Amino acid sequence: MTVVLTGKKLKVEDIERVARGKEKVKIHPAAEKRINKCRLMLEEKIKAREVMYGVTTGIGEFSEVVLTPEQTKKYQKYLIYSHAAGYGDPIPEDAVRGSITSRINVLSNGLSGIRLKIVKTLTAMLNRGVTPVMCQKGSVGASGDLSPMGQMALVPMGEGEAFYKGKRMSGAAAMKKAGIPIITYQERDGLATINGSNVVTSMGSLQICDAERWLKTHDIAAAMTMEALNVNMKCCDARLHKARGFPGAIDCAENLRRITKGSKLLERKGKKVQDAYSLRSTPQVSGASKDALKYTRSMFEIELNGVGDNPLFFPDDKVVLTGANFQGTPMAFGLETLGIAITTTAVLSERRLNRLMNPALSAGLPGFLTKGGGMFSGLMLTQYTAGSLCCENRILAAPAATGSISAAADQEDFVSMAMTTAIKTRQIIDNAYAILGIELMAAAQAFEFRKPVKPSKASAKVFQVIRKYVKKLEEDRALFNDVNGMARLVRSCEILDEVEKITGPLK
Repeated sequence: MTVVLTGKKLKVEDIERVARGKEKVKIHPAAEKRINKCRLMLEEKIKAREVMYGVTTGIGEFSEVVLTPEQTKKYQKYLIYSHAAGYGDPIPEDAVRGSITSRINVLSNGLSGIRLKIVKTLTAMLNRGVTPVMCQKGSVGASGDLSPMGQMALVPMGEGEAFYKGKRMSGAAAMKKAGIPIITYQERDGLATINGSNVVTSMGSLQICDAERWLKTHDIAAAMTMEALNVNMKCCDARLHKARGFPGAIDCAENLRRITKGSKLLERKGKKVQDAYSLRSTPQVSGASKDALKYTRSMFEIELNGVGDNPLFFPDDKVVLTGANFQGTPMAFGLETLGIAITTTAVLSERRLNRLMNPALSAGLPGFLTKGGGMFSGLMLTQYTAGSLCCENRILAAPAATGSISAAADQEDFVSMAMTTAIKTRQIIDNAYAILGIELMAAAQAFEFRKPVKPSKASAKVFQVIRKYVKKLEEDRALFNDVNGMARLVRSCEILDEVEKITGPLK
């Protein structure tokens, strides 16, 4: 199904559909009219020799340098060359595709002064599978993601590099193989193509989708651990959470009740009056993360449909306004919040894992979930791994958004470092897949020791899915394949999909 780009109503799920699902995009006819109308106004002002930032002037510290008419015609090409100054491994292809989609939607608002031909070229690149090679590092998240987007903008000119049908090649070769004519940037075109926080917006949109599914899977793991440890489920009573009122906690408690419905494991005698915080506080902690995710989503969906560009051209008023809509701070704050939320909830998972392992805390389970303790160490070292990843995530959760450093001879003396935030938040989520995978693996092992008492229908299904990938631990074996396999399983959402077939969509 084609994603129609109007400049408005774009959701993070739409970015994922194009970025990962390879769905095609189309510019809405009304957006094309807006783009052409704005361009016409810009061309009138160019003919009138009006001074406009980045069009008839240089940029940054050179913004006071007024270009001659001949320089103005050539300038955009050199602007792209100078900005393509990144470092490091290529940004993943899905994030590049999302960046281009985000940029086209910005341009569809018709306030950027770009020619429609450039926007249609970017659309053709998406639809025909030309994905520019863009270095991951180099953006400071103000004036947009200039370094990576500069590399993106080389490819329409037939320069730089791109991936096409799984192969890395020159931009010229990729455009030729895809049958897309190369273009020549004219006045304003180059800066309009690159001037926005679109790489951060793409990366963050994909991370929001991943985090939402991770948090739902977290609730599944928590429910299994609660069953294995015979938790007092009064902590999930709807009345308790409605009394306080946080929506995320209400939703998490409901998820836990639905997942554990019908569990015979929770009908056993010997419950405590109240359990440890790592069990009893699960709705409050996971719920706070769900609420944080809503804030992050709101920041990104405003950005997806706004105009993060400079300057902006308002054709109805015949006005050009210079500002700083490219500033990445709103996205940086959103992703810092998301990183803290996932880090904290993953720590909660590791603490529940510890209770499954510790014979003093596990309600009768054998130490480290092995029947041969002493000779065998069981799952002992998987908790070390989870602890290590929690520590790494705590370091990564330290804010980059406070790390401004001056650029462009102090003309650009405050920047957001949003790209650094996006990179580290992606690492946090990747580590969290493994932490949650280890808890799920341990919960499945704990279920082995609770037989023949049966878990809930949903948890029994998860147990079956886990056993497709990880065998019961009868005696010690190397566990790194199991740990990595469980991380991939969590990432794949197979567990979540199977549970939701039983419970309906989780919140």
